[in-house]
Amino acid sequence: MRLIHCACGAETTIPGAEEHLLSDAPSRSDLTFLTDAARELLPVDPTPSLDEIQRSPNVAHLGEPAFAPQEPAERLRVVVSGTDRSLGLVLTRLMRADAMWVEVGYVPVDTQSPAAVLWGAGPVELAVEGAVRPAPCIRTDFGEVVAGSAELMRGGGERPFVGEVVVDSAVLVPGDGDFGARLVPTVDAPGLAATPVTTPFVPSRRLLRRVPVARTDASRVLSGRALQSGGEDIAVRIDAHLRPRTVNRVTFYRHLRDIQSVRGA
Repeated sequence: MRLIHCACGAETTIPGAEEHLLSDAPSRSDLTFLTDAARELLPVDPTPSLDEIQRSPNVAHLGEPAFAPQEPAERLRVVVSGTDRSLGLVLTRLMRADAMWVEVGYVPVDTQSPAAVLWGAGPVELAVEGAVRPAPCIRTDFGEVVAGSAELMRGGGERPFVGEVVVDSAVLVPGDGDFGARLVPTVDAPGLAATPVTTPFVPSRRLLRRVPVARTDASRVLSGRALQSGGEDIAVRIDAHLRPRTVNRVTFYRHLRDIQSVRGA
C-alpha cells in the first residue's frame, strides 16, 4: 500500500509515509501530487464513468455506501492531519479528479469536530491501519465536499431566514421564523441529515475565531439524499469556512461515488 500524509498545518508525523507539509487550507495546485499518484496507480479506469452511472436505471449507487470497484496497481491511502476544512478540501480534490477509490484516513486536530465525531477519528494508528468503511460523499452544486457540517443563514445570521429549505421533497425550513439550517453527512444511506436553526447565529467567545453558533431543533430532523434552498442573501458555511459571497440558491446532494473512508466502528 502506498501511504501519503497530507500534514495540513498539523504537527503530526507518520513514519514511513510520503509526507507533504501543507497549510490548513491547501489549494488545488497544492494537492496536484494526489492526482498524479492516482493516475500513476490507475492510468485507465475501466469501471463505469459518472455519466454512465447517471444514465443507468439501476439506483444501487444511491443505496448503502459501497466499496470502490476500481483495482489499482497498488492501494493508495491518503491520511489527512488537520481540520475538517483540510479534510474537505482533500476530498474535494479527489472528487473533482474522479479518484474517489483512494482510501482516506483522518487525524483531526480537534477530536470533537463534526467530521472527527462522524468518522470516529483520532489516533494515527486508526488512520494508517484501520479498515475502509465506505460513506456517502455530500457535495454542493459548486463542487465542494462537506467533510463534517454545513450551515445556511441569512447574511451574518442575525436575522430570520428568508426563503425555504427542502430535504428531498419535504420542507425543513418554511421561512416563517427560523434562522437557517444545519446539515451533516451520514455514514449510511440516504446521505445527509439536516435540522432547522432556531436562534440567531452569534460569535462564540470560547473559540479564538469568531465562529457563528446557534441552536437547532432536534425534533425536526430530516434525512435525505439532497438539500436545496432558495431565498434572499443566503450565506453558506462549509466546515467552518464562510463563502465570500451570498447566493440566492444552493444545493447539497449525494455524489455518485462514495468516500472510501478509514473510520472507527
